[in-house]
Amino acid sequence: MTVRTRFAPSPTGYLHVGGARTALFSWLYARKHGGRFVLRIEDTDLERSTQESINAILESMTWLGLEYDEGPFYQTHHFERYNEVIGELMNKGLAYRCNCSKERLDELRQQQMQRKEKPRYDGHCRHAEVSRDEPHVIRFKNPTDGVVLVEDLIRGRVPFGNAELDDLIIRRTDGAPTYNLSVVVDDHDMGITHVIRGDDHLNNTPRQINMLKALGWAVPQYGHVPMILGDDGARLSKRHGAVSVMQYKEAGFLPEALLNYLVRLGWSHGDQELFSIDEMVQLFELGAVNKSASSFNTEKLSWINQQYIKNADPLRVAHLLSSHLGDRGIDPAEGPELAAVVEAQRERASTLEELAQISLFYYRDFTRYDEKAAKKAFKGAAIEPLERIKGRLAQLTEWNRQAIHQALEQTVAELGIGFGKLGMPLRLAVTGGAPSPELDLTLYLVGQGACLRRIDQAINHIQQQETPA
Repeated sequence: MTVRTRFAPSPTGYLHVGGARTALFSWLYARKHGGRFVLRIEDTDLERSTQESINAILESMTWLGLEYDEGPFYQTHHFERYNEVIGELMNKGLAYRCNCSKERLDELRQQQMQRKEKPRYDGHCRHAEVSRDEPHVIRFKNPTDGVVLVEDLIRGRVPFGNAELDDLIIRRTDGAPTYNLSVVVDDHDMGITHVIRGDDHLNNTPRQINMLKALGWAVPQYGHVPMILGDDGARLSKRHGAVSVMQYKEAGFLPEALLNYLVRLGWSHGDQELFSIDEMVQLFELGAVNKSASSFNTEKLSWINQQYIKNADPLRVAHLLSSHLGDRGIDPAEGPELAAVVEAQRERASTLEELAQISLFYYRDFTRYDEKAAKKAFKGAAIEPLERIKGRLAQLTEWNRQAIHQALEQTVAELGIGFGKLGMPLRLAVTGGAPSPELDLTLYLVGQGACLRRIDQAINHIQQQETPA
C-alpha cells in the first residue's frame, strides 16, 4: 500500500501555525514512508472562502518548502461528484430530506440544553415525506445503536456511541454539500490512507467513518494532533502575537527554523532540539506525538531561529536578508558584500529583522548616536585619538583588516593610551552605537571613505558638545 496523506485547509483566512504544523506532520509521514502528499483546498464555504486566502495558503506552503505531490485540488470543482454520492445515499435509504425550520431547531436545542442534554437533531424528518420541491436540507441517516471505534494513531482507541451522534446535514438548502460529506468523498476518491489533522476534527471522525462504511468504502487511518495554546494556556490567537505563517516570514524567521520549532511542538526525540529536514523525515513518528496540547513559546522559536542564522550558509541568509534591508530603503549592492556582513553580525541577532536593523550602518550614514554610549565615549579627550587615527586611515593605500589593525596599534602606541581610549569613540563614530564585531573588521566593511567621513562628523559633534553655549 502506498501511503497517501493530505493537507486540506479551508481558505477563510491565512495559514496559521497550527495548520502549518498539521501540514508538516502530514508531509513528514508521507516522506518517511515513501508516500504521496496531497494539497486540497476545502472551499465549500462559499461565503467565507476567498482567493486572497487561497493565495496566502499557497504562498505559505511554498515558503515553508512543504512541496505537495498532487494538487491543489478545489472542492468547489467537485460539486457534481458530491451530488452523485448524495443521490446514491438517498437511493439506498441512507439519507433523507429534512424541512425543519430554523425556529423548530432553535427551540429543540433550547429544550435539550434546559434538560442538560447534548444538543442534537432528533430525527424528526427521518420517516417524513418531504417534497424535493420545497426548501429542504439532506441529512445522513446515522446508525442509532452500536459504537464507532476510532483507532487513532496519536490518541489511541477513542469510542463514540452512535446514539450520541445525530443525523448530520450533508447538503444545505442552497444545494451546496457540507464539509463532512465532501471530505468523505474526496478522501475516498483521492485514495487517502492516512488523515492527519487537528483534534478539533475528532468529533467529525465517527460521522465520517459511518458514511464511509455506508458507502462501502475503505476507512483511512486517523491521527488527531492536539491544539496549540498560547503561553497563558488559552487557545493560540491573534492576541498572542503573530499567528499566520507569513507574519513569521515578515518578522524575519527562516522557514526551516519555524519548521524545526513546529515539529518539536508536541513531538520530541530525546533531548535533541535542532533537526535538519532529513532528520525530521527519518526520526518523526506519529505515535510519539503528545496527546496533550502544546504551548507556543516565541522566545524558544527565536532561540532556534538564531541557531539557524548562525549556522546557515551566509549566502542563503544574505539572500533572505536582502528584502528586509530593501524594506528600509537600502540597496545591498551599494555597500559591502552582504554575505560578509551576515558573517560579521549574525551572532548578534535572533531574526532577520533584527539583523537588518543592526546592519544599517554598513550601508547608510547617520547623524544620531546612541545617547548612553555618546555620554561615555564622546568627550574632549577623544578628539586627538580620532584625529590621529583619521590621518593614518586616510594614508592607507590598501584597505584590509591587517592594515587597519596596524594603524590602530600604531596610534595607541604613539599616544601612550589604552586601546579603549581610541576604540570606544572610534567604534561609536563609525557605527552610531549599533552592535558590531571586532573593530578592524567593522571599519573594513564600512569602507575607507565612509569611515573618514564619519570620524570627521564625530569630531565636529564632540567639539560642538564641548563648546560652551
